[in-house]
Amino acid sequence: MTHEGLTGGCLCGSVRYRARGEARDLCFCHCASCRRASGGAMVPWATFDADAFTVEHGHLATFASSPPVTRGFCATCGTTLTYAHSSLPGEIDVTIASLDDPAVLTPACHIWVRDKLPSVVLGDGLPAHDTVRK
Repeated sequence: MTHEGLTGGCLCGSVRYRARGEARDLCFCHCASCRRASGGAMVPWATFDADAFTVEHGHLATFASSPPVTRGFCATCGTTLTYAHSSLPGEIDVTIASLDDPAVLTPACHIWVRDKLPSVVLGDGLPAHDTVRK
């Protein structure tokens, strides 16, 4: 799904971004790292080309959550906004829920289901993968 420019930002409005081009790898991630970074039971992500993502207002703070992963967030309110893996330097993942219109993108699967909280019941019929999609 290609977009001319999806806009989004953090809870307090300090950070505003635009993501252009193809949104791919739409998923719900259940990994322990995403859960801890967001405080949620799972995180819906969309992948974009890194050069198609721009911060239009404010500053995206970053945190190296593990040696290959850098997470972007708002330093003021803490909203989780991005995920970048060093093995995929041309890509950036954006939290679908931080979009101004999150309903425009729909995750197509669940990943890292082996880390899923026991209280989360998957009943949406989407493919579920123990770790990443194969």
